[in-house]
Amino acid sequence: MRTPLQTVLTQWHAWRGACTAQRAVQPQRIWRTGVGCAALWGVVSCAGWVQAQNTAPEFSRPEVAAIRGAMPTAPVRLQVWGFEVYDARLWTTSGFRYSQYAQHPFALELQYLRRLDGTAIASRSIDEMRRVGTFTDAQAQGWLADLRAIFPNVGPNDRITGVNQPGQGAEFWVNGQRVGVVKDAVFARLFFGIWLDERTSEPKMRAQLLQGLLP
Repeated sequence: MRTPLQTVLTQWHAWRGACTAQRAVQPQRIWRTGVGCAALWGVVSCAGWVQAQNTAPEFSRPEVAAIRGAMPTAPVRLQVWGFEVYDARLWTTSGFRYSQYAQHPFALELQYLRRLDGTAIASRSIDEMRRVGTFTDAQAQGWLADLRAIFPNVGPNDRITGVNQPGQGAEFWVNGQRVGVVKDAVFARLFFGIWLDERTSEPKMRAQLLQGLLP
């Protein structure tokens, strides 16, 4: 006759074998099996392994990895006239204050949901920046040329990430590849102000992006 300890050990080996066998073929079922392991032993085992696998690639993206300790906000979707354009989120550190956003390193990630022309994205960016602050025509032309060279045509699931470099400018990444930088702190403040400044054309989206962050 088995002792209670032998019974528990037998159950544990069965659970462990199930977790190991399913890791490579059924990720969603691994999560459920992992919860069983944790419930049996009171520790995170298989579930923790799967959770780490799901989150590690995102945090190791080169565009955000350089911002030590950065954490993402919940994604916020932009809709224009009923059309879904992109999901936006911020990557910020614990000391980030949105009233002083230009003074902090952070990343703004836009994951597109539809096809858009890169030159149109560049032109619209300049138009939106005019709502945030004033700048000369010469500045506008120079920044427009920079953005047209940086922004490609995008489609569903393409990701453009802008990284604020305080006092220096803005660095841009597309799908994890560095595509350019605008070395102008004034440009960076106005560009990121499209989403973060009180004068944004999308105040509701701004409020959702900044929810839970320090003012």
